[in-house]
Amino acid sequence: MEKRKVVMCGVLSLLALLSAITAFSAEATKIKKSQVKVTKLGSLTRCSYPRSPAYDLGFTSAIFLMMAQIIVSVGSGCFCCRKGPAPSRSHWIIALTCFVVSWFTFVVAFLVLLTAAALNDEHTEETMYAGNYFCYIVKPGVFSTASVLSLFTIALGIVYYLCLTSSKQNVADTTTVANQGGGIAMGQPQIPERVEDPVFVHEDTYMRRQFT
Repeated sequence: MEKRKVVMCGVLSLLALLSAITAFSAEATKIKKSQVKVTKLGSLTRCSYPRSPAYDLGFTSAIFLMMAQIIVSVGSGCFCCRKGPAPSRSHWIIALTCFVVSWFTFVVAFLVLLTAAALNDEHTEETMYAGNYFCYIVKPGVFSTASVLSLFTIALGIVYYLCLTSSKQNVADTTTVANQGGGIAMGQPQIPERVEDPVFVHEDTYMRRQFT
């Protein structure tokens, strides 16, 4: 594998790991039900939320995910405007599938991380439904689901990148083989046999030989 591909896969794997770790950490530090302060002022009920580390961790995880998506998109190039030889048909289908699915999972994971992180910021809200007031918190497993989606998104991006860039190596190998097999044949030079110089005979001598 080329050095550039190794570096690219290493960077994407690192960003995937960081995004997953920060998302799982946000799951462990998100606001709990016991941390919400409920205040009743007559018929008015207020829910006061403290600031949780999950706020910064959630946004950090989203940033790592976005960085990975941008890097793999720039490194692979767009389908419609990328330069260089096209990959094989099978690699093209795999790359296109991974491209579409990865962008779908990216949007879902990114929005979930941002929304869940925002709900863990310090704020006060009043919520009423059917005459009752409710204090909403992020449900268990939201950050964990987003971290799994982040890993899945970046993994698809790596596959997408490798499939689109594999054509360069294949073309290089084919060119090398073609040059070896279809070049100028190197053989022994064909030297014509040496012909002795003609001997000139006097006309009288030639006529004598004809009559004898």
